[in-house]
Amino acid sequence: MNSSCPIPQDSRKPARRVVIAGATGTVGRLTAARLAATGTHDLALLTRDPGRAATEGLPGQLIGADFASPSTLRRALRGADALLLITNDPLRPEHDINLLDAATAVGTPHVVKLSAQAVTDPSADDLITRWQRENEQRLKASGLPWTLLRPRSFMTHALAWRDSIARHGIVRGLYADSLNACVDPADIADAAVQALTGTGYHQRTYALTGPRAISARDQTAILADILHRPLVFEEISLDQARQQWRDRLPECLVDALALSAERQNSGAKAAVASGVQEATGHAPRPFRTWAAEHASAFAHVCA
Repeated sequence: MNSSCPIPQDSRKPARRVVIAGATGTVGRLTAARLAATGTHDLALLTRDPGRAATEGLPGQLIGADFASPSTLRRALRGADALLLITNDPLRPEHDINLLDAATAVGTPHVVKLSAQAVTDPSADDLITRWQRENEQRLKASGLPWTLLRPRSFMTHALAWRDSIARHGIVRGLYADSLNACVDPADIADAAVQALTGTGYHQRTYALTGPRAISARDQTAILADILHRPLVFEEISLDQARQQWRDRLPECLVDALALSAERQNSGAKAAVASGVQEATGHAPRPFRTWAAEHASAFAHVCA
């Protein structure tokens, strides 16, 4: 007699299909890696260039889709159980419009949207924050089940200093002592995974911050301790910062970043929230932990 006990065919649940729009960005990559590691999800990543994405080692099924092309998005979202919606261009509001229209058209059961904590601050009225508010309002009005993830600044922004640290042992930045309750993107990805695959996340918002507010000068001191080398923080003026931004961004975004920096300098970004604990069940990682995990990035000059 065969003692094995096969699982009845009708008890096997199909793999949950999770689609990530914005999979080549920081949070999208981390979320994709976590979902792929479970081996229990049908993971689809939307990208304009699947061939290039394949060379970058992204997991899951790579689907060619253009945020500016509604027809490609509808095809890509057909059969999705959940969508992680990440967009990054406030000058292209049609990206969110098209993605939500496609999700509505095919009946996506759940949309998890990466937004920003600034939307909750009435004094924040810059272009980027207005764009995020409009995205949230559009999602809430869509009739689809939704979850909003609202992080503070990413700890990974410190990677912008790696070249000056490696070359000169110097960190240059604006408003050295202004505080930001910045968050490890790994915690954002953990929250995204839970919201995409768990229960009880519909129609909820999560304010995602680190365990304490920290300044750029504090971050520099922590990096110096971890790297075992002296580092100097040099504060730049707002005009200097604006010029640096202007080298790579249009003036409307330069204005938005300047307004955001001034809000931080006024203390508007120092509050610590409990969203990471609520969404993931674990405490948020401190900057020191993030810095230790990424220490090697600060030892080499950028190509």
